[in-house]
Amino acid sequence: MWLNKIVQIFKIKDLRNKILFVLGVFALFRLMANIPVPGIATEKLREFFEGNQLFGLLNMLSGGAMDNLSVVMLGLGPYITATIIMQLLTMIFPQLEKMYKEEGEQGRQKFNQYGRILAVPLAILQGYGMLTIFQRQQLIESLSPSLLAISLLTVTAGSLFLMWLGELVSEKGIGNGVSLLIFAGIIADFPNNIRQMVATWDPAQLPSYLLFFSMSLIIVAGVVLINEGRRNIPVSYAKRVRGAKMYGGVSTYLPLNINPAGVIPIIFALSIMLFPGMIANFLGGAGGTVGAVAKTIGNAFQDPWIHGILYFILVVLFTYFYTAVTFDPKAISTNLQKMGGFIPGIRPGESTAHFMYYILNRVLLIGALFLGGIALMPTIVGAVTGVMVFKFLIGGTALLIVVSVVLDTLRQIKAQLEMREYETF
Repeated sequence: MWLNKIVQIFKIKDLRNKILFVLGVFALFRLMANIPVPGIATEKLREFFEGNQLFGLLNMLSGGAMDNLSVVMLGLGPYITATIIMQLLTMIFPQLEKMYKEEGEQGRQKFNQYGRILAVPLAILQGYGMLTIFQRQQLIESLSPSLLAISLLTVTAGSLFLMWLGELVSEKGIGNGVSLLIFAGIIADFPNNIRQMVATWDPAQLPSYLLFFSMSLIIVAGVVLINEGRRNIPVSYAKRVRGAKMYGGVSTYLPLNINPAGVIPIIFALSIMLFPGMIANFLGGAGGTVGAVAKTIGNAFQDPWIHGILYFILVVLFTYFYTAVTFDPKAISTNLQKMGGFIPGIRPGESTAHFMYYILNRVLLIGALFLGGIALMPTIVGAVTGVMVFKFLIGGTALLIVVSVVLDTLRQIKAQLEMREYETF
């Protein structure tokens, strides 16, 4: 069945071109991820990323572009952070909220343009901070002011180029471009994980490995179950007579995802958690009270308990925040009322909106706690089984991103196939 689907996909010229375009962008991304900035102590850099949990996770999401100190070492972090800031500002400035929600496609394009502009200073700030940290840790050679400026310009341009590639994939390819590039970065690190597992294989640890893979399979099943889980809200439509024809009178349902925010809250939380640790490391070399406070903050972010608790809280908060920005029960209630739809037993209008808020908050609690638990899963599984290799390959953040992106892309491909089959029929 799947073989027939694959053959069918490549028989359709438009769909085949979209998939080949995405694969071509992946190849270009991987090529750039292996073009380094000059003057690197490669082994020291890799040891640093292996020993630092936050930077190690960011390196994994960039497909190893950071431990190579490549021209795209910043990845899509600045653009994602700019998007977070812009969406937070919609809660402060009503004009921005109106532009994003009420002015249609033109308003969203203008809003996205502001996000792109904001990504430039953020990329410069993040690039300067990282290069300074790496110099102080003696992970790269000391850069002269001119070479530092060139390196900074290079990594900033690389980040903006990735942002452009992501939007190009969304426009001309299939699926969400930013998510697909993050997915490509994770997948690119799989061979390294497999090689690490083979290199550290110990037959005496076979029970631990079996327990590890058993827990991993349970995690995979849980991710798919929650990611595809829905709470169906029944909706009925009143009968309407127009001329000689009768419309409506049917019953359907409004699907409400258990995890409506997808993987976005985890990506947001990672981007936000990067800055305090990075600034603390940056100021750690300063003397006096500032240096002492910065070192204390930096050490706190290295503590697994503090890091885990903050990470969990941020993921839960961003799940609620992102859902509040993208899902508006009041607007859905108004649209249902205009189309003659209603929820059985609930009055149309304000009562319907309150009912949907009630259902959403109950469902969202499960989704938010699940996302927070998945974010901490690599550490938990490693502590229980004692197997720390392969920890980003199965379970946790990487798995959720991979599963979400694969399911979403397959759903879009299936929709394209069904649309063309319908046209043929």
